[in-house]
Amino acid sequence: MDVKEYISSGILELYVAGTLSEQENLEISKNAEQYPEIKAEILAIEASILALSKAAAPARSANKGFNDIRNRIAALKGTKVIPMSETKTNWFTYVGWAASVLLAVGMLWMYNQNSQLKSEINVASQTNEILEQQIFEANTSLEKSKELLGTIRDKNIEVIALGGQTVSPTSYAKAYWNKEEQKVFIDAQGLPEPPDGMVYQVWSLKLDPLTPTSMGLLEDFKNDDNKVFAFANPNESEAFGITLEPAGGSESPTLEQLYTLGAV
Repeated sequence: MDVKEYISSGILELYVAGTLSEQENLEISKNAEQYPEIKAEILAIEASILALSKAAAPARSANKGFNDIRNRIAALKGTKVIPMSETKTNWFTYVGWAASVLLAVGMLWMYNQNSQLKSEINVASQTNEILEQQIFEANTSLEKSKELLGTIRDKNIEVIALGGQTVSPTSYAKAYWNKEEQKVFIDAQGLPEPPDGMVYQVWSLKLDPLTPTSMGLLEDFKNDDNKVFAFANPNESEAFGITLEPAGGSESPTLEQLYTLGAV
């Protein structure tokens, strides 16, 4: 509550004069208990009215009746009457509140627009990153395909068919071996997807005596679309085999899990 504005409104004078309703009197009484300034102002108004009443009271004299009334009127002519100002609507306050509300609404709208713009920028950025990744993967796949075609068409290439074994008779694969470049490409399209926690491992084999040498793993088999894997092979291979091993591979092949085998 603005105490100064409340005091200057003139309602306290009406309260002291007893012209307000019972509800208004109760409200002013509560405010007076809560705000010492209001209570002090009420007391000051009462004191002023009391002083004014004493000043206007007739002195003891023998003049009675009409003369007494005339003397009272004459004595009151010099008394200055202070009119109570009407309570006016403070339009500046209302305009200020309205401007504040409009400003708050405008700022909220701008905040929402800014958040939406940031969200759209993030989506566009993520979309660009996805497109860049797809382009990169497409270029990588194209280069890999060109390299594979070049390897397969090389006159020095040797193709070894790897047939399915007891554990998976329907499995098959192919090994493209370039001895001069000591590279082997394994086409594993004919292998089933390995179970979770398992991985295919490629072996270079010497047959007499049987000596396996690991060439590597068919990593990320499920996500590789063309199922073609490149390995270095400096070995004097006499055969190639593919086994199913626990994730991470094994030091020696698990023959019970031999999926494909092919002699050079």
